Amino acid sequence: MADEPSASERVWTAAVVVIGDEILSGRTQDQNLAFIARWLNLQGIRLREARVVPDDVAAIGGAVTECLAAYDYVFTTGGIGPTHDDVTVEAIAAALKLPVVRHPEAEAMLRRHYGERITEARLRMARVPEGAQLIPNPETGAPGIRLGRLFILAGVPKITQGMLRGLEGQLEGGRPLLSAAVGAWTAESRVADLLARTQADHPEVQIGSYPFWRDGRTGANFVIRAVEPARLRAAVDALKHALAADGIEAVEGEL
Repeated sequence: MADEPSASERVWTAAVVVIGDEILSGRTQDQNLAFIARWLNLQGIRLREARVVPDDVAAIGGAVTECLAAYDYVFTTGGIGPTHDDVTVEAIAAALKLPVVRHPEAEAMLRRHYGERITEARLRMARVPEGAQLIPNPETGAPGIRLGRLFILAGVPKITQGMLRGLEGQLEGGRPLLSAAVGAWTAESRVADLLARTQADHPEVQIGSYPFWRDGRTGANFVIRAVEPARLRAAVDALKHALAADGIEAVEGEL
């Protein structure tokens, strides 16, 4: 199920490493992953993997280095605040064998933002792996960090989203992945073979099946993805026709 319209077109990929004991404990629900996935798609980049790791130097460093080896871009969220358990910068610097330094521009940003309320704890947010660039933070002044293909973002959703907006158009990518949906009141098991045939007939698209149960009825939404509008349209029409031929009423869009 290829994303690309031809074997020669480059498909750019990314991974996200979500950092935080609070995520793994269930105390906090991650709200960044879906936003990052959608944002990446608009940049023409496919999110291929997401990992959740604790506030642990070895775990963070291992996840980041493995993802950097496998994907074009890596994004981390969380662990760059002012407290003792914010160890993302140290973990990444250690994994990449870089010293941690205080970035003068980041320090200036923090001093402007906090004024007389600046503390050594708040100045911890000016620490970066040596050679890093800053990602502006329009919300609180504490910047994110860019180190080549690696983007180290805050964990607070509003701040994460602000940092990403500042990166729009700065990453090299391909064409955005388009999507359309077909909904039907049917069990997945009834149409499994039909979906497989449609997918085989349209190898240039992806077809995903997402069941739901509502008002005592069983239904499914089928999401079709492709980079070329014509191929997307052809697959949607083919799936609707196949469902109708099997006696299943389908509608374009999700039910």
